[in-house]
Amino acid sequence: MTWDEWEQLKTSAAEQSDRGTTQMRLNQVPVDRDGPTATSGDLAVDQQDLAAVGDSAFKLFEGLGNHGRDAWSSSQTAAKDLTTQEFELGSALHVVQDRWEKSLKTLLDACAHISNHMDFTKKAHAGDEHYIAGTVSSIATLDKGFDEGAHRS
Repeated sequence: MTWDEWEQLKTSAAEQSDRGTTQMRLNQVPVDRDGPTATSGDLAVDQQDLAAVGDSAFKLFEGLGNHGRDAWSSSQTAAKDLTTQEFELGSALHVVQDRWEKSLKTLLDACAHISNHMDFTKKAHAGDEHYIAGTVSSIATLDKGFDEGAHRS
C-alpha cells in the first residue's frame, strides 16, 4: 500500500465518521458481545478439545495398527496364486497391497504425530497468549504514561 492510498483510506473513513456511518478501526477487530473478551483473546485452545483430538488420533492409530494388515496375508496368497496361474490380476493385486501398506504407514505416522503433539500445542498457545497479553498490556501502560504527560504540559 502506498502512502497516497493510506491517506485516501483515512480521508474516506473520516468522511464516513462525520456522516455518522462507519468508523475507522486500526489494529483491532470489532467487539463481539457474544464472542471472546479482551482478556480471553481471539485464540481459544481448550485442553478438553485437544485431548479429544489426541485421543481420537491414538484410537485410530491403535485400530489401524491392530487391524490395518488383516488382509495382508490373504492378499499376498491370492496375488501369488493368480500370478502362478498367469492371471495379470495377480501382479495388480500385489501392487494394490504395496500401495495399501505405504498408505497405512503414512496414516499411522500421521496419527502418531497428531496424538503426540496435542499437549505441545496447548502449551505453545498458552505461551503465545501470555506473551501477547503481556505485550499489549505494556503498550497500554506506555500509552497511559504518554497521555498523562501530555495533560501536564
